[in-house]
Amino acid sequence: MRSESLTVVPQEVIRSPWRDFVHAFVRNPLALASGGFVVLLVLVAVCAPWLAPMDPMAPDWMALSSPPSAAHWLGTDELGRDLLSRLIYGARISLYVGVVSVTLGMVVGVLLGLLAGYYGRWVDMLIMRGADVLFAFPGMLLAIAVVAILGPGLNNVIIAVAVFSVPVFARIVRASTLTLKQTAYVEAVRCAGARDRVILLRHILPGTLSNVIVYFTLRIGTSILTAAGLSFIGLGPEPDVPEWGNILAMSRSMMMAGLWHVSVFPGLAIFITVLAFNLLGDALRDTLDPKLKS
Repeated sequence: MRSESLTVVPQEVIRSPWRDFVHAFVRNPLALASGGFVVLLVLVAVCAPWLAPMDPMAPDWMALSSPPSAAHWLGTDELGRDLLSRLIYGARISLYVGVVSVTLGMVVGVLLGLLAGYYGRWVDMLIMRGADVLFAFPGMLLAIAVVAILGPGLNNVIIAVAVFSVPVFARIVRASTLTLKQTAYVEAVRCAGARDRVILLRHILPGTLSNVIVYFTLRIGTSILTAAGLSFIGLGPEPDVPEWGNILAMSRSMMMAGLWHVSVFPGLAIFITVLAFNLLGDALRDTLDPKLKS
């Protein structure tokens, strides 16, 4: 009886895509730094009621416009409210606006991009011409127009930021769909009689996710900055809501009096947060894009 030899593949050679992603991600210092800051920011937002030293809405009448001190580490605003507590609660609101608005824009944009890239013809023309109309407006101007129509408020800011996120997601997914629908495995599935819905969701959508994830991360930082800008000009939530743009807006009258802390600290919070999401998006692009892998 002849014995057959079996080739044993070492366990370390069998590597899943997830392990490859983690291995490449942890070797990028900027990815670790930006990802660590984003995780820390999320934890601060979730644990805001336990981390904030004071009530963000409670005034301290004995420390109006107080500079940083032992009692108030980052000082107080003109109403005596603790600035550190307001920034901690502001992280919760800013992250909520950024994540929810980009998620809404992503869902609508991905759906439109799949339909435009897969069906083509008049569907593609109709969707892409609508995207061109939105691209004709600068993002901030488009958000201002939407909020001016709907009215100020947190939910309307989310809708406004989501609207100017839709066309970019649609174009990204459309470009990937045009390439993927011509691949051999998609043609084989189509010849096997699979429905369009199955082809789109099971065989084309997964191939677009890497680009969508990268842009989703980058867009969160832009959305936070846009929401803060809308709040700064008075089109965001109520002025007493502890949102970073609102805090900056209230600091305008105090800057002329030399009270630098009320504008510097929220400005730094916005700057570092947007920078962290941008660096994280760049790191994800370098990790997920096979063309950039060494």
